Amino acid sequence: MNRLGLLGLIFGALLGCWEPGDALTCSDKQYEYKGRCCNRCQPGEKLVSECDETETSVCTLCEVGHYQQSWTKEKHCTPHEVCEHNAGLIVKTHGNATHNTVCQCQPGTHCSDSSCQTCVENQPCRPGSGFVAAKAMERKTSPCEPCAEGTFSNISSKTEPCHPWTSCEEKGLALKVKGTNTSDVICESGKRSSLSVLIPISAAVVTCLVGVCIYCLVHTGLRGRAGEDSSSFAENTQQPTEQDENVLPVQETLLRGQPVAQEDGKESRISEQEMV
Repeated sequence: MNRLGLLGLIFGALLGCWEPGDALTCSDKQYEYKGRCCNRCQPGEKLVSECDETETSVCTLCEVGHYQQSWTKEKHCTPHEVCEHNAGLIVKTHGNATHNTVCQCQPGTHCSDSSCQTCVENQPCRPGSGFVAAKAMERKTSPCEPCAEGTFSNISSKTEPCHPWTSCEEKGLALKVKGTNTSDVICESGKRSSLSVLIPISAAVVTCLVGVCIYCLVHTGLRGRAGEDSSSFAENTQQPTEQDENVLPVQETLLRGQPVAQEDGKESRISEQEMV
């Protein structure tokens, strides 16, 4: 009983000494240190000393070759990644105080795994497919991709992408043969193409004109002949009726049983002797 009583007295004394207070809450750019909120160091810096009752946190810039990309209470910066040339890596983007160095595989190679610590040689992309740098950067095992519509690749290469077809219109030419995924388009002169259309049209027009001319000539000749025939017929029918206005009609008179010509309008006078 004495022990229990003694424990009760100690517990009561502790409760009497404790005073409730507000819980400490710091912002996302602060951290709690010894019952107070200290400021974190901004990106590109590291912590030198924590805050105290009289001073705030002390920070300094990251040393060369190191970076810190977030608000931190750390007293050291992270070293930049080293792109090992022997592993087939080269620098894509140089690091700074806030960002790490970015490495990539040398042309003609791609990452061997997801960590991309080493690179392996690409297999040549066959004709009809091309190298896609984005796939190599995404650590794909095969950086080759079939050429899309409007592009082609006619060689086997580890680095050559698919190239777009030539635009005949931009060069003022006409399309002769459409391209494929392994061949470019074939263009031809626009003038030649125009002539190939104009020549048949011109020939058809000339043929029509010649036909019209022949038709007109034939019908004109027939009309001329008909006119000549009608004129000849008219002349032949009118000739027997035509007489000289100065020629008078002649009448015949019998004299002693013989006809004697006498002009019309003159009296027929025969001497008595002739009558005897």
